[in-house]
Order: sequence, then C-alpha cells, then structure tokens
Amino acid sequence: MAELPEATGKTGAPSPTRKKPERPRDRLGRPLDWAATNELELEDFDSMTLEQNHELGRTHVRAGRYFPAHEAWETAWKQARGTDDAEFFKGLSQMGAGYVHLQRGNAHGTKTLLRRASHRIGQYPDGHYSIATTALHDRLEADAAAVEQGDLVPGDAVTFDPPVV
Repeated sequence: MAELPEATGKTGAPSPTRKKPERPRDRLGRPLDWAATNELELEDFDSMTLEQNHELGRTHVRAGRYFPAHEAWETAWKQARGTDDAEFFKGLSQMGAGYVHLQRGNAHGTKTLLRRASHRIGQYPDGHYSIATTALHDRLEADAAAVEQGDLVPGDAVTFDPPVV
C-alpha cells in the first residue's frame, strides 16, 4: 500500500513538520490565554514507550497530578490500539480525567468518567501492568458513588487520597 501524504489541515496529526503549538494551561490542564504564563509542564509523551507512559501515569497519580496522568495514559492507549491492552489504558486515561473533573468542580464528568474507567479496568486480572485492578475498580466505583451522594464534593477545595496504582 502506498504511503499517504502527510495531512496539513486541522485534522492532520502533529509531526516534526506540523507541530501543534503548546497552549499555556493552568495546573488542572485548563487552557489559558495564549499570552498567559504556563502553569503546567508536561512531558513529551509521544517520545516515550507505552511502558514508560504507564509508569509516568502511575507516578503522576501518586503525586495527585491527574491531568498529566491522563495525558500519559491517553498516549499509552493510542500506543496500544489494536491490542488486548487498549481498553485497559483507555480506562486508566478516563480515571485520570475523572479526577481532573473532580478537582475542576464537575460532578457529572467525575461520576461518568470514573464509572467508565472502573468498567474497563475491572475487566482485567489483578496484577495487570502491576495494578490491583479489583481494588482500583472498587475505589473508582466508591468515589463515583460518594460524589453522587454528596460525600465527596467536587471543586478546588476537594481533598482525597490518590487511588493506588
């Protein structure tokens, strides 16, 4: 099959000749004005292996940095496309995004993404990529329920222990 020419429009994939400019972001990953000072430094996830991105995601979650964890696992998910592990990394990425929504004050986004993540992660055996999947599934379900019941209130002041990953 002949190689397709590189896309150049808005939907083209970033490449060395067509890089998407890095927009400044706040600490929770929200885009800021182009002239604002960037508050969030992200690694070059595309230059890392799936395994490196997974370990980086785990490191970020343990430190309570959920947006970078989401980004690392989203890249791992893309790297795992077409494999049996794709849904696992998609679930981890959704977990990171769910906790970002919790910190940003979005109850609906938190519940939706944590439940999607728990469903995906819970399909894998304990110890998959060194994750206790059953315990993580249960934790995500519990946190989604706590938000639903008003026991865990989304917002800038929310405090919670990171899930074990």
